[in-house]
Amino acid sequence: MMRGSRYGGRGWTRSWVAAAVLASAVTVAGCDGQEVPPPPAGSSTGTAAGTPATTPTGTSPTGTPGETVKADDPAPDEVLVEVNVDGGIAGVVNQLVVRQDGSYTVRHGTTSSRHGRMTPAQVAELRAALEDPAYAKVPARPTGEPAHDGFRYIVTYKHRLVVATDGGIAPALGRVFAALPEGGPPTGP
Repeated sequence: MMRGSRYGGRGWTRSWVAAAVLASAVTVAGCDGQEVPPPPAGSSTGTAAGTPATTPTGTSPTGTPGETVKADDPAPDEVLVEVNVDGGIAGVVNQLVVRQDGSYTVRHGTTSSRHGRMTPAQVAELRAALEDPAYAKVPARPTGEPAHDGFRYIVTYKHRLVVATDGGIAPALGRVFAALPEGGPPTGP
């Protein structure tokens, strides 16, 4: 019998952990929350030390004069939240993707995608539900008995995955669902 993991023993595991720690340290070292100037458009202009840089025209990529871009600010087309739904009597496999700017895409099975846009107030409500400390405490995996012929919901927000099933939706997750466009997760065929 071979000792250690099926991937070649403890040495491999230790190397993997060391590599993961090193990668994390390198990533965190570059993200200290300092402002980063937007990418130059054409030639660059110098700025005084400590003065946030702007593009040569004095506007940021979003078009707001004098606005600076922080390293942790998401791009408008970056995904805010993704909800995948499967199961039910019809055996659906659906997806809803909401982007930072409020645009969203719904796909039901293999049909073509449908697009829409949330209002700024709706996006703010969704962000508030996702950033609620109660949502951070929602279990990552279902804790109760699944409902027969019920749906399974897979929610991804900021690299955190939450899986829930009908009959076991935590109140904080229900608040996220209520703030989603088109009345909640896409459960229709």
